[in-house]
Amino acid sequence: MRAWQFVGFGFYLVWNVFYDAQVQLWRVPVPNGWLPKVLSNLEGVLLDHCHLERKAATSALNLIKYPELAARARELNGIAQEELEHFNLLYDLLKSRGVSFGSPKASPWIGGLMKFIRKGRREQVIDHLIAASLIEGRSCDKFQILAEALKETEPSIATMYAELVESEGGHFSAYWRMACEINDEEAHQRLDRFLDLEAKLIIQSNDLPILH
Repeated sequence: MRAWQFVGFGFYLVWNVFYDAQVQLWRVPVPNGWLPKVLSNLEGVLLDHCHLERKAATSALNLIKYPELAARARELNGIAQEELEHFNLLYDLLKSRGVSFGSPKASPWIGGLMKFIRKGRREQVIDHLIAASLIEGRSCDKFQILAEALKETEPSIATMYAELVESEGGHFSAYWRMACEINDEEAHQRLDRFLDLEAKLIIQSNDLPILH
């Protein structure tokens, strides 16, 4: 059985299976150079994260346009609401630290995933869901790294990231489940292709103070 077939049983089971069995969903781990770059410009990354939560809310709402997801409209709206709650959390944090709400920076990693989405209604919705799932999954990966790295120097931010893992993990699982319900075989085939691409994208270096 493929490791990611456990996703339907819930995110935490997936995460425990991956780590207990030392099986990784990802082809490669988060590069070693990512954390030092983030810690050297934490406020820039918090600003980027704030923008990402806003974009994630918009993405969840945009998925409602697909007829294949009409029955999921309430669930997708709920995801959007949670993402907006996270946006407000980050926005208030930025304000408390005196950080101006500047313009977002484009992520080469996210952009690469989104460009891989195929045209054609069913093809597009499956790929859109997989891309959204992987973005949420990598966020969980990085939130756990940040929670551990910041627990001594920025304990409140460390706690925030630790608490965000559960919610974002639920989104990861929900998007993947929706893709499989449309066409399970095709979703698994496309996941393999996306994971190959993601491995190439994540090791590409950049100096941007961004989460992804």
